[in-house]
Amino acid sequence: MSLSYSAVHRQSVENPEQFWGEIGEKLHWYSKWDKVLDDSNPPFYRWFPGGVTNTCYNALDRHVDEGRGNDIAVIYDSPVTGTIEKYTFREFRDKVALFAGALKARGVRKGDRVIIYMPMIPQAVIAMLACARLGAIHSVVFGGFASHELAVRIDDCKPKVIVSASCGIEHGKIIDYKRLLDFAVELAHFKPEICIIYQREQMKAQLDEDRDMSWKQAQLGIAPAQCVPVESTDPLYILYTSGTTGQPKGIVRDNGGHMVALKWTMESVYNVKPGEVFWAASDVGWVVGHSYIAYAPLLHGCTTVIFEGKPVGTPDPGTFWRIISEHDVSVLFTAPTAFRAIKKEDPEGKYIARYNFSKFRTLFLAGERADPDTVKWAEKQLQVPVIDHWWQTETGWAIAANCQGIEPGPVKYGSASRAVPGYDVKVVNAELEELPAGQMGDIVVKLPLPPGTMMTIWKGDNRFKENYMTNFPGYYQTSDAGYIDEDGYIYIMSRTDDIINVAGHRLSTGAIEAELCEHPDVAESAVIGVADDLKGEIPMGFLVLKNGVDTPPEMIIKHVIEYVRENIGPVASFKQAVIVNRLPKTRSGKILRATMRKIANGEEYTVPPTIDDPAILDEISEALQTIGYAKKRS
Repeated sequence: MSLSYSAVHRQSVENPEQFWGEIGEKLHWYSKWDKVLDDSNPPFYRWFPGGVTNTCYNALDRHVDEGRGNDIAVIYDSPVTGTIEKYTFREFRDKVALFAGALKARGVRKGDRVIIYMPMIPQAVIAMLACARLGAIHSVVFGGFASHELAVRIDDCKPKVIVSASCGIEHGKIIDYKRLLDFAVELAHFKPEICIIYQREQMKAQLDEDRDMSWKQAQLGIAPAQCVPVESTDPLYILYTSGTTGQPKGIVRDNGGHMVALKWTMESVYNVKPGEVFWAASDVGWVVGHSYIAYAPLLHGCTTVIFEGKPVGTPDPGTFWRIISEHDVSVLFTAPTAFRAIKKEDPEGKYIARYNFSKFRTLFLAGERADPDTVKWAEKQLQVPVIDHWWQTETGWAIAANCQGIEPGPVKYGSASRAVPGYDVKVVNAELEELPAGQMGDIVVKLPLPPGTMMTIWKGDNRFKENYMTNFPGYYQTSDAGYIDEDGYIYIMSRTDDIINVAGHRLSTGAIEAELCEHPDVAESAVIGVADDLKGEIPMGFLVLKNGVDTPPEMIIKHVIEYVRENIGPVASFKQAVIVNRLPKTRSGKILRATMRKIANGEEYTVPPTIDDPAILDEISEALQTIGYAKKRS
């Protein structure tokens, strides 16, 4: 794009209808929209109303019809099973159409819900696109969720069919998905009519004759289904994200605006061309997997990678580099957690030197704040731009990024860069007054949000308004805190509730964490606010050390305390840190700071269902007890 970043961004927020209307012309519509934006019922804005389309057609059939049917659409790489499979657009379309026919034969129609509870295998994406083909609404539940969490989602969206697999494979263990599914259906009040189970070689599931059928059985004698035209504003999927009350929020995404925005981001944010290989090392159970494994690459005509493995241990810290080299990946998108894990196992980058990176161009990081130490390490080792960018399940694509297809700016460590075109981002105080450059406050986005963002919460219009649109009228409340500098660069420092108040001074835990990670022996850190009788709250640091560290622990703690005092100041009152083997995280890599805070303050807590390993909480408690915290046990 020849225009400057500032010109493109200005056009997107001052004349969004013209901006997105021109982009929408690049996709297939059975009938064109009546208008680009319906703003008659804020905050329920609707994009391309009156337009009739099909997301699956645009992701698969369109490329076949345009002569690219023999190009590779999907690469499945599973180091845990030793499997690599490649599918052309025509082959993948045919598999999707056949499975859509199987769903149709079981009564699935436009608007019906289908839950998908599967590991990272091609059949998960096939099931998603098959639902889109029929106009059914899919709700992918992350395969690592326990039965109770699955049951809650079954009751909320009431699926006609559940699609699952016999098992998942993780760190050499077989995860019995079918057992988890059976228990979830038992717990749920709503009972699905049919469960379709993909039988994997590693474990065959026992099927319930009255309810279950195998993936293979479901497709016997079935005619492939054609694409069903749907309204642009019809729901494409429901994706549940954690709610502050413990009740999951079903984020609803539309068809038309979603496909328009995502295709545009491939060119403008990621600077990827049709035919290139784009790899989002995530899971289809999370928003990144929806947007940048199942949909955006295929909508843009790229090859997408479905990866079943981990950044380390499957089999070594060189797994990512092998995949980049072997499959000619141009752009990798993953979470900072993955790179911290690799850095911890291979701090010198010895595995990187074994592979050819001739096609690799850019690394994008998102999902949590990318600490400057990790970004610098990746830059040094990979010799490519490392771009931190910021977005949320609710938005579906980046709010802030250094757009590689629109006049890229310099990298500023600790910043997610500038607002992506479509987003009018402000930093405000509680009175909705815009704050000057460099001053920290609540980050909000002026309405309307661009296409592809959430429409509402499933069966929860009031929750949608209360959670996101009430505290700052006319704006979307991101619940993230930070500041914008004089160049328009956005710094996401923490969630709003991760701002700590030390004797009246608002301090960011993210800023302190960045200082802790400056220590050469520290691989990863987390900071929480703990109760203090004098100052209200004081920061507490948790340090995970790199392998092979010889420095005495007390010396490391002394040094990081000095770093914080020198670089943030004595106002931070940072005087306490403990060394732990690992940090408690969700399966998507987010650190459970709120739970750690409760442990440190001796409060009762429940083990979050999304935690990767509950035993870590006991380790955190024991470490805190050595310095006088966490006396109470839940």
